[in-house]
Amino acid sequence: MDSDLAESLKALKDAFGRRHLRAEFGRADAPRVEALRGTLKLPRRFRTFLLEADPLDVETKTPVERIRLIPSEKLLDEQKGLALTETGAARTGPGPAGWRPSHIVIAHSTLLGDPYFLDVASPDAEGDCPVYTAMSGTDTWKPRLCASSFAMFLRILAVTMDAAREFPESSADMDDEQVFREALGPRIREYDPAAAKAGHWT
Repeated sequence: MDSDLAESLKALKDAFGRRHLRAEFGRADAPRVEALRGTLKLPRRFRTFLLEADPLDVETKTPVERIRLIPSEKLLDEQKGLALTETGAARTGPGPAGWRPSHIVIAHSTLLGDPYFLDVASPDAEGDCPVYTAMSGTDTWKPRLCASSFAMFLRILAVTMDAAREFPESSADMDDEQVFREALGPRIREYDPAAAKAGHWT
């Protein structure tokens, strides 16, 4: 595991520890990851993550969002009807509401149902890809940048978890939500200016 991914993963695990929240990571089987690579064109860094820290039961919690990472054994099923057809075949063109075959779901909002996904069309030199989200239930999927890379996505999740320590575990107070989002801006900008500018987290 390269240093950027290792540091981001450690930051996320530490954030769970400081919040006294359970997070279960495992190790995905190499043959399964290789099969996923062939079907979904998963980039190198995400494959490494699955091999060394498969998110068996990992869900972040903040006043405004809960994000559950998808374990390797469920990744294929999560793509059906999106990057894959309902029968699991690879798409050759856009799917329903314009979903692209290169958009691979890796997490979900358990509050809103929105997907978080890699765009595997153009991996960078590190074998990584940006992470986006899009509002579900709309006529057209409109991706919004969440992180410049998957490693940075893990780091941002850690930042949001740490920021949430200063707020009640569950709050319906809109003022608290706004203060939380405002507090996130500078913290995310420190690591990923492009994600901060995109505005998803704030």
